[in-house]
Amino acid sequence: MCGIVGVVSQDQVNQQIYDSLLLLQHRGQDSTGIVTMDDSVFHLHKSKGQVREAYRTRDMRSLRGNIGIGHVRYATKGAADREEEAQPFYVNAPYGIVLVHNGNLTNTRQLEKELFNDDRRHTNSSSDTEMLLNVFATELQHVTQGKNFSPENIFEAIKLVHKRVKGSYAAISLIAGHGLVAFRDPFGIRPLVIGKRVSKLNSLNEWIVASESLVLENNDYEIIRDVEPGEAIFITPSGDLYSLQCAQNPKLFPCSFEYVYLARPDSVMNGISVYEARLRMGNLLAETIRKEITLGEIDVVMPIPDSSRPAAMQVAKQLGIEYREGFFKNRYVGRTFIMPGQSLRKKSVRQKLNAMGTEFKGKNVLIVDDSIVRGTTSQQIVQMAKGAGANKVIFTSAAPPIRFPHIYGINMPSRNELIAYNKSISEIAFELSIDKLVYQNIENLQKAITYESNIKDLDLSCFTGNYITGDVTEEYLNWVEMEYLS
Repeated sequence: MCGIVGVVSQDQVNQQIYDSLLLLQHRGQDSTGIVTMDDSVFHLHKSKGQVREAYRTRDMRSLRGNIGIGHVRYATKGAADREEEAQPFYVNAPYGIVLVHNGNLTNTRQLEKELFNDDRRHTNSSSDTEMLLNVFATELQHVTQGKNFSPENIFEAIKLVHKRVKGSYAAISLIAGHGLVAFRDPFGIRPLVIGKRVSKLNSLNEWIVASESLVLENNDYEIIRDVEPGEAIFITPSGDLYSLQCAQNPKLFPCSFEYVYLARPDSVMNGISVYEARLRMGNLLAETIRKEITLGEIDVVMPIPDSSRPAAMQVAKQLGIEYREGFFKNRYVGRTFIMPGQSLRKKSVRQKLNAMGTEFKGKNVLIVDDSIVRGTTSQQIVQMAKGAGANKVIFTSAAPPIRFPHIYGINMPSRNELIAYNKSISEIAFELSIDKLVYQNIENLQKAITYESNIKDLDLSCFTGNYITGDVTEEYLNWVEMEYLS
């Protein structure tokens, strides 16, 4: 999971990209980078850490140009603490290309061999983004050999990229002197949305492409649409936009975990409001709770702030039980799910949340969380609630049990880290010291997300073990796990 943005403006874009990355900070806190283009010259700054820490006044002044791309990184491939793994990445041929990417490639072993042996290209990091950039550069070099640059050549190159690359990828790239390219994998797993406004300087079109719609709205762009699965978009410096479907059999399978946890609630992805989806998750979770728990046992309903609030409010409303806020959040600590290691996660939970004793003492508390991944956070939350005087803790998850690795861009590669792997619900509850545990079921999660939309399918692989790209084998999962643990 990362956050990406690209802007084609008629004025300087450095501040606009910086502001956009602040809005996408929840999608990655390991590192950040911005590249701007001034005529055919790239200006680059990237750094470890969060956006506010990474850019000083002198850095912003050096980022000149009216076209640019930006990235916030949450490491799923490559080391989190190495600055050379930060995006954007750059190659000088053909033309000079920089690229940012959100997702995870699943055929990196094959690509590594092809790039070295066949394409004579070298990658200087373990990042699959650098691989994606080099595949794109190789194919663009092939199709433009002896030809003038054209949007048709761009689209032909991306058709070849789709044939070579497997996995999830939403990518934005700059080609020196020519413009901005954005493309999305044929399954549309990771989000990408495009917006437009008219320049106040010269009435020409200005464009923005980003991971989430809130970036567009906050920069006063009109949301035009999502980039389609398999589609490529090319935008010239003067604001002319070209697009083409570049995949043979595209089909939309957006990641369900975006709606459960990753995205901000004020975003709309693939035509679906994240906030409305989370409200519906709460409504449907309440139905399951009603079947499994005697409601007289529950005194109050409480969320784990922040992403579970919409679901918790609806659970309380549907069950007719008082909604209370018992956990208070330190907003200066990062999201615990995207902390790079278990020890950091454990430490961060206690720094991040505090339980207010007056809300717990002597009460039977129903806690609503968005999901339970490793169980680290959940276990400490239960301990905090009981330590604050709760009589009984009933724990509920707005998402189903996460039993399988997520290999499309979320850091869940090891099955043995997942609390629900090879365990029954009662075994999970016992391990977490929970009096009663209730999960959303898979059918209701899908119903909550796709309600009244044109989307029929979702990527539910971490819940079902069904990997939609069709290339994920047991051998691959074992390899990913060994790479993660090494």
